[in-house]
Amino acid sequence: MKKLAVRDLGHMAYGEALGIQDQANRSRYDEEITDTLFFVEHPPVITLGRSTGEDDILLSVEERNRLGVEVHRISRGGLATYHGPGQLVGYPIVHLYEKAVQIKRFITSLEQMFVDMLGELYDVEARLDPENRGVWVGNRKITAVGIAVRNRVTMHGFAFNVTTDLSHFDWIVPCGIRDRGVTSLEECTGRTVDLADVRDQITCAFRETFGYTG
Repeated sequence: MKKLAVRDLGHMAYGEALGIQDQANRSRYDEEITDTLFFVEHPPVITLGRSTGEDDILLSVEERNRLGVEVHRISRGGLATYHGPGQLVGYPIVHLYEKAVQIKRFITSLEQMFVDMLGELYDVEARLDPENRGVWVGNRKITAVGIAVRNRVTMHGFAFNVTTDLSHFDWIVPCGIRDRGVTSLEECTGRTVDLADVRDQITCAFRETFGYTG
């Protein structure tokens, strides 16, 4: 039986959640825990992937300090990403076992999971983009995806804009893309959606997509 543990970290600072991911990655590699999906909602924070510099941050240091916005450089691929209230962040700690090429299939399956879920549950027509990672509604990104692999175990994950304040994306060049926008589930549906309900929906979709039976 392929089992998945699900843990809701609630509201948590990015650095603290990253420490939990680090420990879980080691524990999963050592077979001390099963595959685990962490959910969390962060206070405003900007993360920088391996491929970007601080030029993609449009806020001055003074503005960041005034607004209390943290900046973290992390090990995932990709460029600048914003996390904040109203955004449901998921960190899958999944042992791939096989060669690292499996990560491409994992990421594509994760993105397609959101496309299917948005269509089936919310009548939102989303799509994948062959040139840019993430999940898109028209030319606006609704879910960012950035995965790293350490010891054949995944880290980092996805950020799904549910009721996110989209003006906060003006603080960065999202994923290095200057000619497209961002959107949220609230904006697409015209109604407020409860994060707890969305978390449950993603959990069900993740179990089904990746074949978990427990």
